[in-house]
Amino acid sequence: MKGPAHPRPRAVLKAAASDPCVVEHSPSLRDGRPLTERVRPGSLTDMVGNPEAISELKRWATSWQSSHGSPRLRAVVLSGPPGVGKTTAAVALAHDMGWGLVEMNASDARNRFAIEQVAGRAALTNAFSLTGELLSAKRGQRTLILLDEADCLFSRGVESNETEARAPPSFREFLRTRYGNVESLAVAWGLGGAGAPSKFTDWAEIPSSGGRSKAFRLPAAQRDLADWNETKVRPDLTDRGGLGAIAKLVRETRQPIVLTVNDPKVLTRYSPIFRSGVARIPFWPVRDEDLKSVVRRVALTQRLQVSTAAAEAIVHRSRGDLRAALNDLDAISPLPPGGAQELLLGARDVTSDFFDLTREILDSPRVFRSVEIRNRLDATPDDLLPWMEENLPRATRDPATRLAAYQPLAEADQLLSRARRFRTFGLWSYASELMSGGVSIALAQGGGHAPDRIAFPQFLGDMGRARTVRALRSSILSKAGRMLHISRRKAVDTALPFLAVAFRAGPARGAHRRGTELARRLTAALELSAEEVAYLTGGAPDDARVQGLLEPSEQTAQVPRPEEPSTAPAGPAEESAPPPGAPPAGDAPPGPKKSQRRLGDY
Repeated sequence: MKGPAHPRPRAVLKAAASDPCVVEHSPSLRDGRPLTERVRPGSLTDMVGNPEAISELKRWATSWQSSHGSPRLRAVVLSGPPGVGKTTAAVALAHDMGWGLVEMNASDARNRFAIEQVAGRAALTNAFSLTGELLSAKRGQRTLILLDEADCLFSRGVESNETEARAPPSFREFLRTRYGNVESLAVAWGLGGAGAPSKFTDWAEIPSSGGRSKAFRLPAAQRDLADWNETKVRPDLTDRGGLGAIAKLVRETRQPIVLTVNDPKVLTRYSPIFRSGVARIPFWPVRDEDLKSVVRRVALTQRLQVSTAAAEAIVHRSRGDLRAALNDLDAISPLPPGGAQELLLGARDVTSDFFDLTREILDSPRVFRSVEIRNRLDATPDDLLPWMEENLPRATRDPATRLAAYQPLAEADQLLSRARRFRTFGLWSYASELMSGGVSIALAQGGGHAPDRIAFPQFLGDMGRARTVRALRSSILSKAGRMLHISRRKAVDTALPFLAVAFRAGPARGAHRRGTELARRLTAALELSAEEVAYLTGGAPDDARVQGLLEPSEQTAQVPRPEEPSTAPAGPAEESAPPPGAPPAGDAPPGPKKSQRRLGDY
């Protein structure tokens, strides 16, 4: 027996478009802007959810009003899932504080050059407000620099490789593509007429890069040349050097900076400045109670008729994403209240992070297939295994239960190893079921419980920190090798121990002042960064001693730097006197050509 037939979505949309009473339900549709833009709050007092984050953001903004200049933490990182109000909070903050706003989002080119030209100039100089008023930093007037989605700076680099590899067309190919044949070109340029240049009989007569004949001086030809020159200059849409430019901007800015990210680990792994040199404010998903109040208030103010069941479905479907809830409300608003609105909503695919999925596996005894793991995590079962291995002991204290749960996890590890070795990725399905269902069922049978907290895998964190330390060490060895004309391998045995002693001289030593001055001169000579000095001193980049070593002194200006050999002949005043007993310069026979000597010659 068949159940009641539901109207098909196409039929529902067609009926909604043809029914005049539906349009009466939504008079706000006359405004072409999306609903999220029509109801976007303009002040922090109108924000919904995350009251602690809003209060902390206000305190950070208030620190810029001090008369002592810029605060210690000149940038703030707003982290959290999409749709929880990070960008809206930054824009509302600029409005409440009376600041100007310079915004760069994911649709802009955010490479090193673009960031330095747009955000860099605004961070180091005065700027103008949206109304054209000059904002002077000396008078306490600020410009907020908003770098939206700062953790997504490498997505367009791969996509643009194919376009960048293609050579631009020649002028002849450009004209052939535009006109098709030489007759159309002659008509467009006005060739062959009285007093006009003669026509081209073949495309081979047209130079590849333009020419100097009378035909190319015509106004139509000049317009085509200008259009062709524009095709040769492609804007760099990659994000090459973007994170480095942002890190430099955070160190040198004189204006407040707000960075919004979904995953803060992208920034903290790149540079220590994002760990200790910025304020970090987390934003969390909006609670269901707040979402319900927002949906009801927006439907009332915008005169949208939505059924109670559809409003409940919107809240349940959004999962704390306020922007998604408003988009769903905007999508079903043209339909009449009832089952058509609920049918149009359907279900949303929401990805989970490793924390949520690991807790769900350890708490619920069920089997997760590899397809479900890949869809929810956008990762492979290999990436989930360290999380299960790290957090399994937190689900039970019974040694026998831990052993029973680790056995299927060990079998899953063997299958994943075989899949990597023999490229048989069909074993992923067996490994996924073992590490999810096998582990969770063993915990349920042994009286396990949900862990109090899910921890990041320790060995992954150690590997990330070790990679950062190795990169700093390699950079110091390269700079020392260039200064001392030795290889990096030799610098490990000779230069690095000396630098460690010179930079870690404690205050108990009698020559502490001279040791500090030596470290400062070495910092200037090797052009060390704050992170590299912190590695040698064993402190943090923002320590007072590290910052003191980076400050120039009177003696650092006298540090000898390697100079390039000059090929210009020396003047009479620069000629040195010959040594005693040497023959005159004019009578000396030409000797062998001097060559650079190697260290092995000594």
